[in-house]
Amino acid sequence: MLVGDGGSGTVFFSGCNLACVYCQNAEISQLREGIDLSDDELAEVFLRVQRMGCANLNLVSPTHQAHAIVSALARCAAEGFHLPVVWNSGGYDALRVLQLLDGIVDIYMPDVKYGSNEPAERFSGVSDYVEVSREAVWEMHRQVGLLAIDADGMARRGVLVRHLVLPNDLVGSEAVMNYLGTAVSPHTYVHVMNQYRPCHRAGEVPELDRAVTKEEHARAVRAAVDAGLHHLV
Repeated sequence: MLVGDGGSGTVFFSGCNLACVYCQNAEISQLREGIDLSDDELAEVFLRVQRMGCANLNLVSPTHQAHAIVSALARCAAEGFHLPVVWNSGGYDALRVLQLLDGIVDIYMPDVKYGSNEPAERFSGVSDYVEVSREAVWEMHRQVGLLAIDADGMARRGVLVRHLVLPNDLVGSEAVMNYLGTAVSPHTYVHVMNQYRPCHRAGEVPELDRAVTKEEHARAVRAAVDAGLHHLV
């Protein structure tokens, strides 16, 4: 629903406001590989994505570069930029930043990684992830609402939540699903992801040093269904 025929135009930002020991893009997010761009040069990247025929502009790990992104999008607007803007974040987004994005972002695609703060602090280096991410998801939902799919099956506006299942239910999937199904909406679209594999420094943590089993992923899906969520993608 984000890819279509033209693909999703992903733009990765170096750095991240989380420090996940299992990050699959650690070279970019934590080692900060990439190139320096001015706001004008970033705007040209966005316009290039549109010229390529992509279905949307997919901003990956954008939170800490929100100021540059907004500036670049303002420049793009003067050049006829019209793609849906996807905010593809780790869910650790400050409310005051999201409020500034109201009317700019079309599709919010946050991770909701944890159901409690203990694993968030242990594996991602933040002690208040649950409170921040829940406030963030609610604000995202307030701005753009439930995910809207057009006649071609493409997402045009709304919230799509992702939840990465970790081994041994280290993330507390049941608590995540219960929050989304009750406090946000049972109609929330949720992608329960099963692609975890040990990356970056995950090998240093015995509980993380293996892939997720089919049974573990199935339990997370059942938790979503039991929470009343019925748009699982």
